[in-house]
Amino acid sequence: MTSAAYDAIADWYERFASDTSADYMDRVRGQLTDLLGAGVRRRCLDLCCGTGVHGAHLRALGWHPVGVDLSGGQLGHAGTRLPVARADVAQLPVADASVPAVTCVLGHTDLPDYPAVVAEAARVLTPGGRFVHVGVHPCFVGAFADRSDPARAVVDSRYADRERTFGGWNPNGVRARVGAWHVPLADLLNAVTGAGLTLTGFRESGSTPIPDLLAFTATKPHP
Repeated sequence: MTSAAYDAIADWYERFASDTSADYMDRVRGQLTDLLGAGVRRRCLDLCCGTGVHGAHLRALGWHPVGVDLSGGQLGHAGTRLPVARADVAQLPVADASVPAVTCVLGHTDLPDYPAVVAEAARVLTPGGRFVHVGVHPCFVGAFADRSDPARAVVDSRYADRERTFGGWNPNGVRARVGAWHVPLADLLNAVTGAGLTLTGFRESGSTPIPDLLAFTATKPHP
């Protein structure tokens, strides 16, 4: 199976996600709580689960999470936290209309074709099932945005670039190590509606008045 960019930094990311960015992850989990809600012992696919840092939180919400990721290095950590499967999230080894919830948390900038991933999520969801996306804010976070001043974000013309880049204002963060694909806001929302899902809720969050996280939930309509 193809190696993943995170294989080379899996141990570093385990420390980063568990310790260095604890406050940030708390905000991420707050958005999961608001948009996913209680699971009542139902299955939830956690796409791009990484080291599985959200597994315990999903269980606390009442879900039975199953993590999916391409990185064997990341899954070495995740397997201690939740059941996992190593797979391409754009080609899920999951039956049609078989799971009531799918999450993708901080994953979309790691994927060269996020619309294909959303389409897969829509395929495996049961009618009435929920897809929850939590990610970096597409308008204010990326190589195109200088956030070195907490009071403002300066966005330049690279906002329109969709190619993978290792650039950005923080030379010590995740993106300097593995790069990122930027998904502009319109592309992100069109991926959801294009997959036949109905957007039903949004959340923004930031440690300053300028948000660095955007989350939304979408449901699969009944036939």
